Amino acid sequence: MSVSRHYLYPLCVALLFVVFRAGADEPGKPHEFVAVHMGMPVRIVMYTPDEPTARLAARAAFTRVAALDAIMSDYRPDSEVRRLARRPREWVTVSAELFEVVRRAVDIARASDGAFDPTIGPVVALWRDARRTGRLPDPAAIHAARALVGWHHIGLDASRPAIRLAVPGMLLDLGGIAKGYILQDALRTLRTTGVFRALVEAGGDIVVGDAPPGREGWHIDTPGSNAAFAARAARLTNAALATSGATAQFVEVEGIRYSHVVDPRTGLGVTHDLIARVIADDGGTADAIATALSVLGGEVPPGLALLRLRGVVASVHREPRPRAGR
Repeated sequence: MSVSRHYLYPLCVALLFVVFRAGADEPGKPHEFVAVHMGMPVRIVMYTPDEPTARLAARAAFTRVAALDAIMSDYRPDSEVRRLARRPREWVTVSAELFEVVRRAVDIARASDGAFDPTIGPVVALWRDARRTGRLPDPAAIHAARALVGWHHIGLDASRPAIRLAVPGMLLDLGGIAKGYILQDALRTLRTTGVFRALVEAGGDIVVGDAPPGREGWHIDTPGSNAAFAARAARLTNAALATSGATAQFVEVEGIRYSHVVDPRTGLGVTHDLIARVIADDGGTADAIATALSVLGGEVPPGLALLRLRGVVASVHREPRPRAGR
């Protein structure tokens, strides 16, 4: 079976593998679209009766992705996140989308005992510089940045909606939840166009709708995951799967590899080589819990509240490192 590929935007290579085995009775053909958003390739695969329907649906989904990224990116000086940081101690009216993401982020922060924290922005900025320069952040700078971190300093008023950052210098970094939320909303947008058999993927996060024709679900390959997780991922429908690990982006100093995944409780990049994968009912939840588990590594406290959330299945395993040749 062939997959029609359409490149509406610059093409990048997809990061995760999905196996398609559609039956002979499939209503329509699979179409694949790739565009660069959020600084990475975003891939959409959908089943539609014809190519024009697929193109219209893909354009609508990518337009929605771009709009949400413009709201939530901490890289863009004109984003809502950055404007919020410029008005500390004030109640700032925000979009419904930003309010919902921050509300969910606070819930996950509370349920993870702070292993996930959306106010980690000032510390993350130091580690971005470290990856660029190859030098660790100054301990005094980490100490000062940590003083600006604390999810409990976020005020939420759903009636407006409005958000208040109580500490001057606080900066939201929604990188651990926004991507999953945005992909989920892209899937929702596809559904509004009448496309229900679809997959949206970017940077280790996947959200899926109804199963491909003739299949029980989308087959997502998750090497290294435990058997129960792999079995669920092999037949995934109307759910999200997120992957977070310390091995993708890092800086290595004096033989120690510090990940781009930063522990909000210490201000340090995590140094383990564990990969966390999470299946949940929606992309934002899966993304945030995977980030929290990546921070916790193998030290997940028994009974941690976030693992009791409905629909959550998790797997944490070691990522093998390549060995030098002899």
